[in-house]
Amino acid sequence: MEQTWRWFGPDDVVPLHAIRQAGASGVVTALHHIPYGVVWSIDEIEKRKAQIGADPSLGLRWSVVESLPIHERIKVGEGDLTALFDNYRQSMRNLAACGVKTICYNFMPVVDWTRTELFHVLPGGGRALRFNAHEYAAFDCFMLERPGAKDEVEPAVLAKAEAWYKQSTEEDRRRLLSTIMAGLPGAFDRYDIPGLRQQLARYAGIDRDALRQNYARFLREVIPTAEEVGIRMAVHPDDPPRSLMGLPRIVSNADDLAFVMKAVDSRANGITLCTGSLGAGRANDPPAIARDFASRIHFVHLRNVAKDPDGSFMEADHLTGDTDMVAVVEALLNEQARRKAAGEENWRLPFRPDHGHELLDDIGKGSFPGYSAIGRLKGLAEIRGVMIAVAKLKGLPI
Repeated sequence: MEQTWRWFGPDDVVPLHAIRQAGASGVVTALHHIPYGVVWSIDEIEKRKAQIGADPSLGLRWSVVESLPIHERIKVGEGDLTALFDNYRQSMRNLAACGVKTICYNFMPVVDWTRTELFHVLPGGGRALRFNAHEYAAFDCFMLERPGAKDEVEPAVLAKAEAWYKQSTEEDRRRLLSTIMAGLPGAFDRYDIPGLRQQLARYAGIDRDALRQNYARFLREVIPTAEEVGIRMAVHPDDPPRSLMGLPRIVSNADDLAFVMKAVDSRANGITLCTGSLGAGRANDPPAIARDFASRIHFVHLRNVAKDPDGSFMEADHLTGDTDMVAVVEALLNEQARRKAAGEENWRLPFRPDHGHELLDDIGKGSFPGYSAIGRLKGLAEIRGVMIAVAKLKGLPI
């Protein structure tokens, strides 16, 4: 499997040489400075490639785009979308012309990945990302004051949420809003409470089925271009895999993934297997999903979560959460072997250690939440060990 590393460009506190030191060769990055819906020009793509390859001794290459974001109007199905679809397709063509042919993206409305703590303190002083169900409920029910929100929360969680809200300070509430908005590092849109209410209002009347149809339309618009230029599109699952703020989420489980794959039945229409996002769902079985959708997996995020009965979860060590990471890696190596035997040119699956605890000298350095160097290096080393061991035991190509 190709070992990759997410890099947020020249402003990332983790430099390119650290990626090589961690043992990765593929760089996962995006042009975060370009607004959503605007074409990624060949000049801008080549500029980023030149930054990655500035020191040839590092042996790094731009392996995966994460993400080529989808404009919110496409998700809503709002107005004439011709120019937005044209721009997205042109960005795809430009990326392919520059040799970057795997695109990770998501179809989550309004907000991206969502947590309520960015610096949950662990034994020994390390820090982790965490989602507390009662803090999210306090935000949704008492800060956002979304109509009907209280009816969607279990009574025990709602009581705990109300208690948190009543004892919270303005700074506590400001921090919670900022944390929920942290989502995707580099994202263009951040909202205050009035702004978030305005965004949610755009989805009035858009239920799960309507959002699915808007997504299917997106796939019909872009997958033919992906086939034409040799790009593999890889949708990222919802994180967490549940409705947030009353918004439908439609890439949360195996049934959702099956719908996406059937919406446009093409090898170019594929999946980013994220064991952390899927693993946060109580009913999800990430190893089974890896096996069942193996032929359509184009990119892999490997991380782990430990779930609580009330719907809370914390980002665990890569090998010690609720997901059997060894079983996931074995499924992926089996798929690689199938692809190699079939004579596929690009048979190796790119994967990256997704998120990581903030550890040791990285604490307080200001890295993007979940993307410090040492925690991800630890995760990559652990996964690399599993990969090599399974490959040797099973006689599979690495």
